[in-house]
Amino acid sequence: MMRKKLLLLLLCFVSFHETIVVFAVQRPVLSPISSPFCPGSEEHRRMSLSKKMLIALSVACSSLGVIIASLFCLWICYKKNSLKPLKNNANSSVYEDGFQGGFCFIYGLQDTCRSYQQVSSSNILGIGGFGCVYKAQIVDGSYAAVKKLECSSHDAEQEFQNEVDLLSNFKHPNIISLLNFSSYNETRFIVYELMQNGSLETQLHGKRTKKLSSFNLSQRRMKVAMDIVRGLVYLHEHCNPPVIHRDLKSSNILLDSDFNAKLSDFGLAVTDAAQNKNNLKLSGTLGYLAPEYLLDGKLTDKSDVYAFGIMLLELLLGRKPVEKLAPAQYISIITWAMPKLIDRTQLPNIVDPVIKNTMDLKHLYQVAAVAVLCATGTKLSSVDNRCSPLPYSSCSYGAQRDLKSWKNCSPLTRKAKTYLVQS
Repeated sequence: MMRKKLLLLLLCFVSFHETIVVFAVQRPVLSPISSPFCPGSEEHRRMSLSKKMLIALSVACSSLGVIIASLFCLWICYKKNSLKPLKNNANSSVYEDGFQGGFCFIYGLQDTCRSYQQVSSSNILGIGGFGCVYKAQIVDGSYAAVKKLECSSHDAEQEFQNEVDLLSNFKHPNIISLLNFSSYNETRFIVYELMQNGSLETQLHGKRTKKLSSFNLSQRRMKVAMDIVRGLVYLHEHCNPPVIHRDLKSSNILLDSDFNAKLSDFGLAVTDAAQNKNNLKLSGTLGYLAPEYLLDGKLTDKSDVYAFGIMLLELLLGRKPVEKLAPAQYISIITWAMPKLIDRTQLPNIVDPVIKNTMDLKHLYQVAAVAVLCATGTKLSSVDNRCSPLPYSSCSYGAQRDLKSWKNCSPLTRKAKTYLVQS
């Protein structure tokens, strides 16, 4: 609406300007008797005509300058109105009138990144369901990650809006930071801080190289586990309303240059209030889906806790959440590991060999107990016993802590420590 008013005003101004110019250059109609009786009339007419032409040119040039300035102002207003600030409201939308315009792409992405050409195949960091993530240099000389989404479907568009809306309101050291976002036709761009060490999935299941050798310490892996816990507790307990990630997995845990872990990819995330009102379709990744959610669609924050338990097993055992045994046969990590996790004699034999010698047995038993408790969900009746991982993860991570302090911990922690002291 703002743009229509500006355009109408500009057209009226141009029409008025043309009228002035035509009036200024129009030759005056002289009286036929003025010529024979006024000897200097011809010279006077020439001087008057020159002055009028000069005035007309001055008016035309100044008017042209005003038109150009008006067009520039119109262009600036168009860009600024193309990208509205987000509201902290579950019903708000990241779109306002004009967001679909091409200028928004220039305003959003090229003001952040040095060039559009950086978003090319040579700079790919990863590939997801709806697009790719690229490495790009931003205007201050540092680097960022740019996710390029092709939003030709309603689901892709909804995920883009959801992620931008949530990330714009998050502020936590273990949640990925949103730097900018943009739109161009059906293509969407989200600009994040760059995480130099990639994803947890790459570190655990990528090719074993010298580059990944720095992740072969149990202390570093447990630090990553605690970072994930802190991010989850922020979502579940400090956001209002609480947020359920719904797609927590190792590929969505990103690591910076110091191996600090941050949760990312909030396209499928929902607020606790929203998921109670809407019938959400089953979404997530095989191997990380909690049984109660997979069987009857019951989604709570315990679903994220289950996924954390699976990732804790990945960190401990070095195995993928689902392993392929044969062309058409698969087995989940929880099915394979559960009998061995509850047997102290077998547990040391299934630990990831690269961290086996960096972890004492007491610490190993504690971490295994936490993983079992988080992933205890084979029966729906046990879901209520699966609670926030922070209390018992913090207790289990500190191997030096005295087990006699169990009375101050949650019931779930006491269950874990009861398991730990059993022979």
